[in-house]
Amino acid sequence: MNATAPATGSEAAPAPATAVDPAPAPGDQSCDVVTVPARQGLEAVDILRRRGDREAVGPVLHNGACDTLGFLVPPGTADAWDVPGSACTRTDGRGPRIPAEPPGAGSGWLLPPAADAPVTDPAVLRAALDQAARLIEAADNCR
Repeated sequence: MNATAPATGSEAAPAPATAVDPAPAPGDQSCDVVTVPARQGLEAVDILRRRGDREAVGPVLHNGACDTLGFLVPPGTADAWDVPGSACTRTDGRGPRIPAEPPGAGSGWLLPPAADAPVTDPAVLRAALDQAARLIEAADNCR
């Protein structure tokens, strides 16, 4: 994912890692990306969406070629990300920006960018991924 918005002299600096603009338009906010296997990611998306909070989960990319999901999270998340079985790509506020179109061949939006859910909160995602891993382990042990 290397889609970045062109810099102009009038652009505001990216929001700090601890603050997320409540409703930036797609392309207005840089982000880090948490990548997980598709099975765990899909389970986590279900967990987050069952919460009934539309802002619980932000944009999610599906990479069919790698069978992974990518959750867009606030920049700086990679600094403290340590969830086994996942990776968080650091961007240091330089991108990627939340693109309107999926950034790359073989990928598509599972959940497209929306103003009411700009990125997924890392703490909420961590809890959902942990719960998803436990559910998958339990299901696999029932066989």
